[in-house]
Amino acid sequence: MTAIFLQVRLGSSRFPRKALAELAGRPVIEHAMHALREVAVDRHVLLTDQESAAQLSPHASRSGFGLFVGDPHDVLARFAAAVEWYEPATVVRATGDNPLVSADVTRAALEAHAESGADYTALTGGPLGTGVEVIRAQALLQAAGEARDPYEREHVTPFLYRHPERFRLRIESVRESWRRDAASVTLDTPADYSRLKEIFGELYAGAPIDIETLVTHLSQSAREERGSRRHSA
Repeated sequence: MTAIFLQVRLGSSRFPRKALAELAGRPVIEHAMHALREVAVDRHVLLTDQESAAQLSPHASRSGFGLFVGDPHDVLARFAAAVEWYEPATVVRATGDNPLVSADVTRAALEAHAESGADYTALTGGPLGTGVEVIRAQALLQAAGEARDPYEREHVTPFLYRHPERFRLRIESVRESWRRDAASVTLDTPADYSRLKEIFGELYAGAPIDIETLVTHLSQSAREERGSRRHSA
């Protein structure tokens, strides 16, 4: 069984409640869920904390996601508890501050993971905020039992890729048409939010924005910005 676990909570210090900020009339977290619902897996679950659960529950229900409540700060423990509850063999980790997470990249990562039998799979080189991580559930439980570094507890997967001698890793580039590794479309700050509003204002038409459309737009915007700087110099 394969499960997509989308982690989110509303207590961000840099941008409080960013998951509920609206883009094109829809909350950030719903954009992420709608994109990930395009990936055919056995379970789609929103992983959150008790403080955020009541406000996020209606959004999860509307988007076809289950809701799992776990540790507010030890995110690795939250994932491990969800693994023990749902019992998937494979976990896709996605984060709720990525409204442009790509269903295409997620499917490609799952295919690469299945082909290789890896413990951990990631496709790199796309815009930051479009990708996911794929993890063998037993490897995740092993990390949860052994990781002691707070960074490893907060970010879930570092224990795995910090120990390549113990875990089989598959980390490779996305296909060329998805590449834009200098770009970021994740949401951490109000400045990120302004940039995302511009992107959604230009590209969103009621369905998740596919990654090739996004990369084309980002590349064109970068060229226009460089041309503007040359003309103003």
